[in-house]
Amino acid sequence: MTGAGAPSRADQKRWHHLWPLAKLILGHVCLHASMAALRLAAPLYALRQGQSALAVGGLLSLFALTQVFLSIPAGRYADRHGLRRPIGWAVVVACLGASSAALLPNMVTLCIAALCLGGATGVSGIALQRHVGRVARDATELKQAFSLLSIGPALSNFLGPVAAGLLIDYASVPLGGVPGDAIGFRAAFLLSALLPLCTWFWIRHAKELPVSKLPQGSTREQVLQVLRMAAMRRLLLVNWLLSSCWDVHTFVVPVLGHERHFSASVIGTILGAFAVAAVAVRVVLPTLADRLREWVVITCAMLGTALLFALYPFMHSPWTMGLCSVLLGVTLGTVQPMMMSTLHQVTPEHLHGQAIAVRLMAINLSSVCMPMLFGSAGALVGVSVVFWTVGALVAAGAHTAWRLRP
Repeated sequence: MTGAGAPSRADQKRWHHLWPLAKLILGHVCLHASMAALRLAAPLYALRQGQSALAVGGLLSLFALTQVFLSIPAGRYADRHGLRRPIGWAVVVACLGASSAALLPNMVTLCIAALCLGGATGVSGIALQRHVGRVARDATELKQAFSLLSIGPALSNFLGPVAAGLLIDYASVPLGGVPGDAIGFRAAFLLSALLPLCTWFWIRHAKELPVSKLPQGSTREQVLQVLRMAAMRRLLLVNWLLSSCWDVHTFVVPVLGHERHFSASVIGTILGAFAVAAVAVRVVLPTLADRLREWVVITCAMLGTALLFALYPFMHSPWTMGLCSVLLGVTLGTVQPMMMSTLHQVTPEHLHGQAIAVRLMAINLSSVCMPMLFGSAGALVGVSVVFWTVGALVAAGAHTAWRLRP
């Protein structure tokens, strides 16, 4: 007989099921927070060195450039080798890249660090998403598992920028420095170099799943097989539109904050508020998974995002920008779990890694081009027009999201 206060057999079974997933989430948080911290610190450092908005847009685009070329090979590598080996290589590359910026901060090392951190995060994300998708047994478990896994990037998008902003503003003060000096930026870059080591601590003992037998044929033929699926093509279009919204927000907030003379910690907090809201909504999603329909959630998210983008340029204080950031986090935070659940339902198991890679490559090809486009457009017509244009495109794409209905 179970004693008073002792966990039941069902509770113990649930804990043993959730703990491995929790370790994957913690590992994901650490590596993604490393990139998120660098994504705040690097453009601010470039701006304070006198670089233009176009140069900052180019720097931000490098976080996605490596993933464009690595996604398909990384997906196939994950299909062949599972979880730990891809993540081990990602940790090594991330540490080396961020260390170069910490040791010798300049535009060249920031570009190298952006390439390394972006590539490492992409490779680890493909391996993790493939692994979690194969563990789930049905559509409800897929939505629950990906809602929980997606907490990782959302939480790290809060922890990384906020921690980096605080280090930039305050790390050098006890040493007699001033907020925003070189020591503060070096401390933020060093944080990015150390966090990936924590990723390996959490994931090094993860249990590998049996490797699925890959079909005969070249990688190109298998990728074409994925792209021939109509549902996959619709999913890629919708995902591209929504990922552009993340890119707009990540690019515009530091630029607006710099123009309005906000401190690094305030800018980091605004970005962090977006991430906190995304975490909160993803914590709630698993409890509602059996009542949610993927296409409905995605369509509503697109319409809500378009409305917020129409309002965002009229917000001039940190508080009102923070409010818009929170609401945007709620709408966009619902999207990734629904996308990943849909992807795993419309593609065969032996191609899951490459389907995830195709999705990631499309997102990051956009993330390479869009920040440079945003930088050019922002310099010519202002960031308000960038917000309104992307919002209009997202609203127009809501019809395609509704067609994801099976």
